[in-house]
Amino acid sequence: MNVVMVESIEVFSMEKIKCECGHENPYGTKLCEACGKPLEDEEKSSTLLDMRYDGVARRSQTYNKTIVDKIWNFFSSVKVGVWLIILTLVASSIGTIFPQELYIPNTVDPAEYYREEYGIFGQLYYTLGFHNLYGSWWYMLLVASLGVSIIVASIDRGVPLYRVLKNQRVTRNENFLKRQRLFGQTKTENIDETMEKARSLLKRRKYKIREENGHILAEKGRFSRWGPYVNHTGLIIFLFGAMLRFFPGMYVDDLVWVREGEIEAIPGTGGEYYLENEQFIVDIYDKENTDEVFLDALERTEEPVIKNFQTNAVLYKRVDGGTIGEEPELEKVKTHEIRVNQPLTFDNFSLYQLNYKLNELNKMTFTLDHRETGESVGEIEIDLFQPEEEYDLGNGYRVVIDSYFPNFTFNEEGEPTTISSIPDNPAFIFRMYSPEHPEEGEYSFVGIQRNEDIFKENDYQMSFAGIETKHVTGLTVRKDLTLPFIILGGVIFMIGLIQGSYWSHRRIWLQRIHGEIWAAGYTNKQWESLKRDFQALEEAGIQMPEDRLEEKEKQKEKE
Repeated sequence: MNVVMVESIEVFSMEKIKCECGHENPYGTKLCEACGKPLEDEEKSSTLLDMRYDGVARRSQTYNKTIVDKIWNFFSSVKVGVWLIILTLVASSIGTIFPQELYIPNTVDPAEYYREEYGIFGQLYYTLGFHNLYGSWWYMLLVASLGVSIIVASIDRGVPLYRVLKNQRVTRNENFLKRQRLFGQTKTENIDETMEKARSLLKRRKYKIREENGHILAEKGRFSRWGPYVNHTGLIIFLFGAMLRFFPGMYVDDLVWVREGEIEAIPGTGGEYYLENEQFIVDIYDKENTDEVFLDALERTEEPVIKNFQTNAVLYKRVDGGTIGEEPELEKVKTHEIRVNQPLTFDNFSLYQLNYKLNELNKMTFTLDHRETGESVGEIEIDLFQPEEEYDLGNGYRVVIDSYFPNFTFNEEGEPTTISSIPDNPAFIFRMYSPEHPEEGEYSFVGIQRNEDIFKENDYQMSFAGIETKHVTGLTVRKDLTLPFIILGGVIFMIGLIQGSYWSHRRIWLQRIHGEIWAAGYTNKQWESLKRDFQALEEAGIQMPEDRLEEKEKQKEKE
């Protein structure tokens, strides 16, 4: 029985509040939506009304029973929104301390890279997952929570405010007028004439005039109240665009290296497009044939100054369905000279000239020689990027690559290893088979400026015979379908910022009460501007209202 009674009391308490003017207001309303009569704390007649949201009933301040209510109230809180912004900014800032994994060399182990480059802080940075911050699930959740907070807060405040401003009546309750910050009473012999003059003056000052029962409501700049909500709309679109970057096909920011004469698949295209580097060109300033404008700068440096570097590229598109292990069938699309700020563009992609590497090691030639006689048995050519496992020289002679280290170094245990797959310092452990050693072979370690007999008893040795180099171009691959959303969100955000900062929503009420003209005014900001509008009404015979807030502050100072 008690439970039923409690539930009935709760249901009753949630019913609409009926004002003496007859208007039914939603539960939680502080000022009647029709006449403005205060529905709470009527005994505090001297207290100024809280007009921030015109006393509307907000869902977050009314309901707090179900789990939906609690979630809604959490995300509608300004404090929660501020903390989400702070956390997002702090996390984003931490993500810029060291380079993200996307921007470190793709040939190195990220864990080792951050530890070796940045020490204990780099290792901690990697361990906590900040190396791939902007693609992490928790960062995406943080951004999504911020977006939800903005949406919920906007609906919680914007929808009730729209309803009350749209439906507000001209005639307002006496107590509503008395508890405005600007309020005054004027006695006049001819009320009709004074009201008419006031109406004309307000209209001249660009106010929108509404009249009812001889009363006047003058309103200007209502659109400025929606500035924050336009702001929020821009932010939501901006965040949506930022989150789209993590969806496949929406955003690509990658790097591709292409050697002269070679064709490479373009990252992010799913193997649909390929690029050939026909020729890489580097132009250097010639001091003898340079304008005087640049001559002084060139003479101050001994190093050559690059004038231009470009890639003569050919773009291909795959025409077959593609079978694993088979060479793709390509169709030429177009040619382009890629220079800095002159990218190759196609199908929403852009290839920018970013970097280059001159004379990269490409192929090395070795000969198999008899150590005593120096006689050469044969020659092998090794592609440093795709070396073969075995090279047959005939007559019982063959060379097997036992180990290959493209960028040779020793690890902490003193064992040979490689830093990366780029052949900047290639080294080999060869196993040489000959008629004298047909089964077990002989081992030799060969690198740049080193040739070592591992077991100190070889009959044969590998000797360096020549090297072939190639220029390599580094191109940034860009695709950004999210940019229109980000730009649109930024533009809308700026519109809302201007809209809410440079205009104010001003309202002036002039009512005939007890043979007097009661004047009251409210604005969400720029009170001095509203006071100047009231000063203009003195020409019509309406006295300047008192600023009740200033009066209270003066009284406090005297006390």
